[in-house]
Amino acid sequence: MSNVLSNFGSWKEFLSDRVEQAKGMGMNEETIANLAYEIGSFLDEKVDPKNEQQRTLKELWDVGDESERKTIAGMMVKLVQKS
Repeated sequence: MSNVLSNFGSWKEFLSDRVEQAKGMGMNEETIANLAYEIGSFLDEKVDPKNEQQRTLKELWDVGDESERKTIAGMMVKLVQKS
């Protein structure tokens, strides 16, 4: 996992693969966004940002309330789906 987190492009690819797996398992967009929020919360608490993009996301996450954090998580899912 640390390899995945060291490069933002690798992180997006990893997240994209997980989103596709979740869709393949029949999960809907809301469930996927909720899982992304849970992952974001875990990363915020347990993982030190490895690059500029992650540091920026962490700073945004830290100043946001729960609703804004859910929006960030949902936007990350959308970002990797369009890539």
